[in-house]
Amino acid sequence: AIEAYGDITANSMISGEPVEGDLFMKRASGGVVANGVSSFISAGLNSFPNSIFAQNNGMIQLTGVASRYVGYFISAFLIILSIFPAVSLVFSLMPEPVLGGATLLMFGTVAASGIKVIASQKLGRKEILVLAISLAGGLSVEFMPEILSGLPHTLRSIFSSGITTGGLLAIFSNLLIRIKE
Repeated sequence: AIEAYGDITANSMISGEPVEGDLFMKRASGGVVANGVSSFISAGLNSFPNSIFAQNNGMIQLTGVASRYVGYFISAFLIILSIFPAVSLVFSLMPEPVLGGATLLMFGTVAASGIKVIASQKLGRKEILVLAISLAGGLSVEFMPEILSGLPHTLRSIFSSGITTGGLLAIFSNLLIRIKE
């Protein structure tokens, strides 16, 4: 839900849609619910849960195309292509440096979108501190997963994701930190 909300916010901002107000909250809550329902259905079909992909924000930023109808067309095209196994052969023949370069560009634009979302907000002392704590915690478990080795297995599985760790730290530090301006 944390990742979905962040991706929907970035997607709205990149697409020129509002990121506050009733329209945004309706879009964000619908997106989080749709993400949960699709994960529920995929679990019922003995598959992995689905997730909203931040890479889509990168594609929108690179191409300038944010129409949902293009998404419908691409979805239909991918379903049709999945019927033909030879198509996967073409993608498997793609040189790794080409795929790596496209992936690097994609995640770079995702990071830039996140920075743009943060920079668009008015940040006071409390917000900077909450941001610093959540970024430090999220990046810590991503770059040094061994810091979780002393935790019980259940907590380790919860905090092994940098998104979850950073999101939870942001929520709790926002609730607990009180700064007089």
